[in-house]
Amino acid sequence: MRIHRPRRLRGPRWARWPRTRAGRRRLLWALMAGCVLALLPATWLRLSTADRLRTTADVPRAEVAVVFGAGLWHGKPSPYLAHRLDAAVTLYRAGRIEVVLVTGDNSREDYDEPDAMRSYLTAHGVPDRRIVSDYAGFDTWDSCVRAKRIFGVDRAVLISQDFHIRRAVALCEAAGVDSYGVGVAAEHDVTWYYGGTRELFAAGKAALDAVFRPDPRFLGPREPGVTRALAAGR
Repeated sequence: MRIHRPRRLRGPRWARWPRTRAGRRRLLWALMAGCVLALLPATWLRLSTADRLRTTADVPRAEVAVVFGAGLWHGKPSPYLAHRLDAAVTLYRAGRIEVVLVTGDNSREDYDEPDAMRSYLTAHGVPDRRIVSDYAGFDTWDSCVRAKRIFGVDRAVLISQDFHIRRAVALCEAAGVDSYGVGVAAEHDVTWYYGGTRELFAAGKAALDAVFRPDPRFLGPREPGVTRALAAGR
């Protein structure tokens, strides 16, 4: 009686461990090259924005500050977004900015980041006439392009968390906005680590956006909101 031994299952050829020393060496080099390529966009962000990061105390004066959305909790700014808005309030009170452009997601009727940001700013002393809302800031690139092409912003202070601000500055520079960034510090909690990890992957998309410069998801006509806000007195 013949005993049939089960056949050994093998994975696809590309997934097999090389049997020869030369094959293992080639695999190691391939892995190292992949790691280098994966880190290139993040390295580009760090090098290209090295001289563009400031604090609320020493950022150069600009007429416009751009605050990027960071989520809502029960219709109000999340703690991370509130910290960004607090920095904008500090800059406004110090006379370093004149107008705040709040840019975020309003793709659903029940989710409105810009209006929640506006309400927070007015509650903390920024006049409503000095706030401009961009309701189609669906991602960082869209917000930067729209700041330039829709609202006519040529120079701005950008406000975001420290793990995101380099990407914001690099993309706004690529979109034609002369930018300085204020990176708001945050507690190193789960959200912070998630955001930092996400930036490693987002850096790749940022590099592609900077090279190919696609149109935002929604462009629309020019809006005079920033010009009007600047013309309004304090």
